[in-house]
Amino acid sequence: MPTAVGHALFASALGAGFRARPAVTAVAAFCAVAPDLDVLAFRFGVPYEAPLGHRGFSHSLVFAALSGLAATFAMRMIFRGDPRSAFVPTFALLTLATASHGVFDALTDGGLGVAFFSPFDNTRHFLPWRPIAVSPLALARFFSERGLAVIASEAVWIGAPSLLLWLAARWRSARAA
Repeated sequence: MPTAVGHALFASALGAGFRARPAVTAVAAFCAVAPDLDVLAFRFGVPYEAPLGHRGFSHSLVFAALSGLAATFAMRMIFRGDPRSAFVPTFALLTLATASHGVFDALTDGGLGVAFFSPFDNTRHFLPWRPIAVSPLALARFFSERGLAVIASEAVWIGAPSLLLWLAARWRSARAA
């Protein structure tokens, strides 16, 4: 998996692309990181390869849509009447932010793949091109040569595209003003 920072960074750039208010962008960043809460299943003895294991259901497109829907309803309750929190764009942003997590994980060079189609099919998939160095699960391992390699990999494969997306969104906003 990429780090939480990489996932959140891309979601923040998506928020700029959607011209989302800062609070919605913050929720998008949380949605992009949330699938990795599945690592808590390890504490309960759930194996990595199980449907509810790491990179299982919480990394699926169904989970992304359900999370996007739940978060959108929460945002709608908080920002009633604000045209910047219209249902369809907010739902699209939060669903894409959540789904981006599985896509980035499927671009990594480690793990067992991502169960994109869970709960209907628990087969794990990688994308054909896997340039992102897989992040260690243990925080202590970030302070190692491997941890630095992961950060460098994310800077190239997630950070740079996120920056370009953010710059394009800013340019588009400036032209519209």
